Amino acid sequence: MHSIAVFLGMTLAAYGQRQMSVPDLVTFIKSSIQMHNDDRAVASTVRRLKLTNRLDAGTVEDLQGLGAGPQTLAALRELIAASASQPIAVPVAPPPPVVIPPPSPAEIKAILAEITERALDYTKSLPNFICAQVTTRSFDPSGTESWHQEDKIQEQLSYVDGKEDYKVVLVNNLPVANMKHEQLGGITSSGEFGTMLYQIFAPETQTQFDWERWATLRGKRMYVFSFRVAQANSDYSIYHQPSGRTVVAGYHGLIYADAVTRQIMRIKMDCDGLEAFPINQVSLTLDYAPTKISEQTFVLPMAAEVRSREGRTLGKNVMQFSLYRKFGADATITFDTPDPIPEDQLREQPAAPGPGKR
Repeated sequence: MHSIAVFLGMTLAAYGQRQMSVPDLVTFIKSSIQMHNDDRAVASTVRRLKLTNRLDAGTVEDLQGLGAGPQTLAALRELIAASASQPIAVPVAPPPPVVIPPPSPAEIKAILAEITERALDYTKSLPNFICAQVTTRSFDPSGTESWHQEDKIQEQLSYVDGKEDYKVVLVNNLPVANMKHEQLGGITSSGEFGTMLYQIFAPETQTQFDWERWATLRGKRMYVFSFRVAQANSDYSIYHQPSGRTVVAGYHGLIYADAVTRQIMRIKMDCDGLEAFPINQVSLTLDYAPTKISEQTFVLPMAAEVRSREGRTLGKNVMQFSLYRKFGADATITFDTPDPIPEDQLREQPAAPGPGKR
C-alpha cells in the first residue's frame, strides 16, 4: 500500500512540474477521479499548473458531474481566471472517414453472378435438420411503437428435402397439441429457409440489382446491393385472415453478401402495392449466420423480424432460430428460452479498410 501511495505522489508531482493543455488537464482530472486520488493532493497539483489554453466554466461543470472533489473544483475555478488570456483550445478534428471505392461495373457483374449462383444452390446444400423457432409477437394500437407483447410461440421446425414443416409446441410456455402453424392467427411467416432467397434470385423474377455500399456485419466485410421485384414477377403472398383476402406484393430492399464467401448474410425488404389491401405495410429483416450441424458448418437463419401496419395498428414478430440438429425419425428438441442475440450481432457497421477480396 505504501508503494502505491508513493507512486501516486510521484505521478501528481510530475503533472505539477510542467505546462498543460486543457485536454490534458481534463484527462488528468478524469484519471484522478477513477483512481480515487486524494482531493487535496489533486487540488495542490492543479494550483501549480500553467495552462496553455483557456479553461472555461462548462468544462469545470462537466468534471464536477464526473465526481471531481470540492477542493479540486475550487482550484479549477482559479485556473479559469488564470488562463483567461490564453487562446481557446482548438478541438482536434477526427480523421476523415476512409472512403472505399465501389467495385467496377465489370466486378459488380461478376460478384452478382457468384452471389446468384450460391443463392440458387443454397437449399441444395442444406442437410435435413430440425431446429427451434421462438417467435415473440407484439402489437401497438397507437401506431407509436409502444409495443405490447401478445404471445410467445415455440415451434419445432423440420427441414426435410427442401420443405419446411412447423410443429407448434408451446404458446406462452404452455404445451399445445395438434396445432398447426397456420392456425396461430395474427401475423405469421414462413419461408425463411431458402424460399425468399430463391425468389429474389430466380431468373423468372427478373430482379433489378444495383450497387448500394460497403458495410460490416458481424465483423465481416459485406457487399450491399439494393434490389426490386415487380409485382407482376412476385410470388410473395400476404394473407389477411379477418377478410379472407390474399394479395401478391412486389417488394424492394437490400441484400448483404459476405465479400469473401459471396453468401447472403442478411435480407431486408419492404412490400409494395398494398395501398388497397387491409394490411398497408409489411417489412422483413432476415439474418443468417454460420451454424454447426453434426460438426459441419452451414449458413442458416439466426434471427428474423417481420413488421406490419393495418390502419393505425402496428404488429411485430421477432423470431430466433436455435438448437439446430440433424433430422431423424426420433429427433426432438427440448425447448428452453434461448439467450437474446447481442445487439452488436444485428447492427450494421461502416466498412473498414481490410480484406474484402479473395
